[in-house]
Amino acid sequence: MTTAKKTKKQIAPRVPMPNQPAEERARNFKEVALGYTKEMAMQEAARCLNCKKPKCVQGCPVQVPIADFIAEVAKGNIEKAYSVIKSTNSLPAICGRVCPQEIQCEGACILNAKDQPIAIGRLERYVADEYMYLDACDLISAKPECPFIDEEKKVACIGSGPSSLTVAGYLASRGCKVTIFEALHEVGGVLVYGIPEFRLPKEDVVAKEVGALKDLQVDFVTNYVGGKTFSIEDLKEQGYKAVFVGVGAGLPRFLNISGENLCGVFSANEYLTRVNLGRAYDFPNYDTPIIKGRKVTVYGGGNVAMDAARTAQRLGAETVHIVYRRTADAMPARLEELEHAVEEGIILEVLANPIEFKSDGSGNLASVTLQKMKMGEPDDSGRCRPLPIEGETYELETDLAVIAVGTRPNPVLLENEPDLKLNKWGYIEADQETNETSIPDVYAGGDIVTGAATVILAMGAGRKAAQEIARRFGIED
Repeated sequence: MTTAKKTKKQIAPRVPMPNQPAEERARNFKEVALGYTKEMAMQEAARCLNCKKPKCVQGCPVQVPIADFIAEVAKGNIEKAYSVIKSTNSLPAICGRVCPQEIQCEGACILNAKDQPIAIGRLERYVADEYMYLDACDLISAKPECPFIDEEKKVACIGSGPSSLTVAGYLASRGCKVTIFEALHEVGGVLVYGIPEFRLPKEDVVAKEVGALKDLQVDFVTNYVGGKTFSIEDLKEQGYKAVFVGVGAGLPRFLNISGENLCGVFSANEYLTRVNLGRAYDFPNYDTPIIKGRKVTVYGGGNVAMDAARTAQRLGAETVHIVYRRTADAMPARLEELEHAVEEGIILEVLANPIEFKSDGSGNLASVTLQKMKMGEPDDSGRCRPLPIEGETYELETDLAVIAVGTRPNPVLLENEPDLKLNKWGYIEADQETNETSIPDVYAGGDIVTGAATVILAMGAGRKAAQEIARRFGIED
């Protein structure tokens, strides 16, 4: 007697994300990805195997119950899916757009073994966008009523980036009085000054998330510089029972080559801040000065380099080259961002390293000298080391250079807080379990602790700190 073999479930192809056509989006600042429809979201959600022990959750820094929310999307229960996400994630509309899902939740998806993973980020974005119109209590806490705010449970956050916003969302939804102090004139940190409009809309996404926090009685104080306008001790004297430091790592690194002080050479920090926070892309509504550049070169291979290059393209550059000393497959940028850049006409100038910027004779940038490189043996990190090919250099015309090779700790606060213990790289040391620093009841998280990382990792740090603060206040989750 023979028994029929059990047939395996056939997995449908991954539902592609609709995007603006490359030739159109390369000249505008509208969002590239257009988002799923409800039908597309349900179709993609139906691909999920609903694993009993979902590995995707292990890959998520804020531990979103991914299988549970996807199951609700598959049934068309979008409101329920939203409440499941919001149980651990304060900023899903942002995370669904800018998180590196391919190396986190989606990277851990069991379907990677033989198929394409579930498009978790796209589904999260869809669900969040559907519910952006809800009131603040639903938006932040997934609870139908706003909590009573206890003015005695005062918490201050220094910096208004994703880690601080997460702290504020978690604690305000549990009755704490939170104030966020921001050095700039607009709230959002890297979400507003670093990430371009075409990847993360400011009014439609960031401003709504911030607005929901305001409705939960979170106070925002702008133009207030930690370490200059006030100190941590000042905050404690004002009655704040806990302080969270989320000031980021905004000090740019440079190449340290000849000609780096020529007009036309920018750090990515300054260039993107002028365009994003200063809205230089929206001239004449905003008259922020910016050198648009005719022949642009960008140095680096990460997400910031992609953002700078694609921004320059949209501002009208004739050509944009990304200069990188390794090969394209070694670039640390998200694959999606790299693919979008190439589709939009960005030129990859790989195995090349800048050694000198040259002037036009009037102090303006005219060209760059590039050293040809080759890949050597792997170093201690496991990456192949780029080596110069002796005697092989060439010139590349450029009138705008943007340097995107990393950042260092923001020193403004740190230099004025000698009791904050730093590690050998100059970042704040924080307890791995609670994110508490060397100063009691002072916490830190995000790039000022880890160095330049991702939005979701910063949020995970903020959540961890907020949970510890809540525990010490005697608040049960």
